[in-house]
Amino acid sequence: MKKVLLACLLMVGISHYSQAQLQVGLKAGVNYNSDSFSNVSNDVLNGAESRTGYHAGLWFRAKLPVVGLYIRPEIVYTELANDVVYDNSTLLRTTDFKLRKIDIPVLLGKKIFGIGNVFAGPSFQYILSSDFGLNDLSEVSTDEFSLGIQLGAGIEFGRLGIDVRWERSLSKAEAKFVDNNISSNVNFDTRVNQIIFGLSYRL
Repeated sequence: MKKVLLACLLMVGISHYSQAQLQVGLKAGVNYNSDSFSNVSNDVLNGAESRTGYHAGLWFRAKLPVVGLYIRPEIVYTELANDVVYDNSTLLRTTDFKLRKIDIPVLLGKKIFGIGNVFAGPSFQYILSSDFGLNDLSEVSTDEFSLGIQLGAGIEFGRLGIDVRWERSLSKAEAKFVDNNISSNVNFDTRVNQIIFGLSYRL
């Protein structure tokens, strides 16, 4: 009986401690996709110019039983776009390719100098949808899951935080679309390396 009571008291204590240590907040910002579309096939797409995207979501932070370290998982909606040159053999046209995804970075961080922090960790990505702005390019299908890594640093002023991070793709993310002019499938690599600027608010 004493053991059961002790276990219950321990669980209550851990619960209160976890609630006291857990922080929750909102975040949003801009993404610059630096070098996607590095490889395209069939010479249908003649390169791509990066455009600024955006993200918005939630973050959570909990202290770890190691001095100064914390874990920060996030769930973020991200939308990216590229200006793509499409060659239909008679005319070069520029279209846009939009990629919408859910990012779940799981970051390990450390506070420095009281207001600063540095962090790194894997980023799990789930592709929601992707499409071109031209009707000539249709039925876009993209690998649903990919993996990246994020490295970054930030500063916090009370509840407000600002950070910048670099994300590199670790896995190949392949997409396929139908070129209606040549009635064939075209595969290309959509892996994205990003510079991400974020603004966060602790609730």
